[in-house]
Amino acid sequence: MDRRITKAIFPVAGLGTRFLPATKSVPKEIMTLVDRPLIQYAIDEARAAGIKEFIFVTSRGKSALEDYFDHAPHLQAELEKKNKTDLLKVLEDTNMESGAIAYIRQQKALGLGHAVWCARRLIGNEPFAVILPDDVIAAEKPCLQQMVEAYEETGGNMVAAMEVPREKASAYGVLDVQEDLGSIVSVKGMVEKPKAEEAPSNLAVIGRYILTPKVLANISTMKKGAGGEVQLTDAIADQINDPSGGVYGYRFRGQRFDCGSKAGFLQATVAFGLSRPDLREEFGDYIKAMAASQEAAQ
Repeated sequence: MDRRITKAIFPVAGLGTRFLPATKSVPKEIMTLVDRPLIQYAIDEARAAGIKEFIFVTSRGKSALEDYFDHAPHLQAELEKKNKTDLLKVLEDTNMESGAIAYIRQQKALGLGHAVWCARRLIGNEPFAVILPDDVIAAEKPCLQQMVEAYEETGGNMVAAMEVPREKASAYGVLDVQEDLGSIVSVKGMVEKPKAEEAPSNLAVIGRYILTPKVLANISTMKKGAGGEVQLTDAIADQINDPSGGVYGYRFRGQRFDCGSKAGFLQATVAFGLSRPDLREEFGDYIKAMAASQEAAQ
């Protein structure tokens, strides 16, 4: 089996209820972080890792997400007429080649594992990546690219991992570590959303995965796990003792923002805004002034 990773699944079928009322008409994945929608950060990360085929698992009401990656001839013509070359380059980065993107509908909200399983026919018998756009990772080298390079050494299945306070373990899938090799850990167990006192470690699974097609076969049993949903974590855990390659956690280098929550989205907005040379000075001065006025008010 060819171990190159050229396909990625983007599960984007969620309703985004934590961002109502905005998500009544705007898919959460195209809400903008500074001036780019969340999905653009995910696509750019996938491209940097060598992904050529992009598979979106969507649901009703996501047509704006699909339209985002279409060419916009009228807008392009206007920018060309006004010789706005910088904006033309920005627009170009949002375009995808014909046939590069496929859209699959998840008809029922049965969990992340089920969403990934919906794309099984487009994956076939190849290893593939899964990217959750809610998890935005600021890194010098994009997270999935780091993982692809590590996967070339390990094979098997790989999940992005991050240390979290034990009291927050119940919000994540958590790794039971067999051997800690630094950036890579071999895994002997995975627990989805354990109670803090029952968590096997403080190493949590973050929304980046490199998986073998056997994981899709495991999901096919439609075994329900935590929260009564078909959990991707359970299907990966079933591969731990597989002779063709086990499961590894990868401690990525970078800062993760949970843009599925309002607080995380705001934190990411500040961090990405301050990282931009064109915004840093003005925005930084505003943040400092806000902090000073709050301090003075206390």
